[in-house]
Amino acid sequence: MNPRAEHDLLLGEWACLGILYAAPTHGFAIAARLKPDGDVGRVWSLSRALTYRSLAQLVERGYASEVGEEPGLAGGNRTILAATRTGRAQLRKWLNAPVSHLRDLRSELLLKIVIAEFCGIDIRPMLLLQRDHIERMATALNVSATGAASDDVVALWRVEASTAAFRFLERLLVDAVD
Repeated sequence: MNPRAEHDLLLGEWACLGILYAAPTHGFAIAARLKPDGDVGRVWSLSRALTYRSLAQLVERGYASEVGEEPGLAGGNRTILAATRTGRAQLRKWLNAPVSHLRDLRSELLLKIVIAEFCGIDIRPMLLLQRDHIERMATALNVSATGAASDDVVALWRVEASTAAFRFLERLLVDAVD
């Protein structure tokens, strides 16, 4: 098993770090936001157990730290966590990097957009880079699909997905200007 690079987090860990970037809080509150009907969970959801595991990873890597406690509703104290300076810097770096693969747009790009919005981080420069990347990808896919067999559903899917992603990014950028 290959150990992950120090800066290489899983999407659930990025989601937890984004929530901590916005404001210090406890794991139970983060888990609630990561439920499938939560504001972040509707993009990327985690079970409570995976949320706590992600938080432990963030603390272990120095991206989050314990900053206090508050009484829990059912007894016991809840540990309050906050993003560290290193964690905050890593989150901004991740948010400003375009997504490389078309297959990751639905999950990673949408998660970045949601996190940036509630953290108050301007990612328009990244969205411009992302749009340009998708445009190049769409052009290349259209060229290769021209020579592909008409029943190549994978090629057709990639062409249509890249075209839709480009339109989505164009709309986001137009709405950001208004």
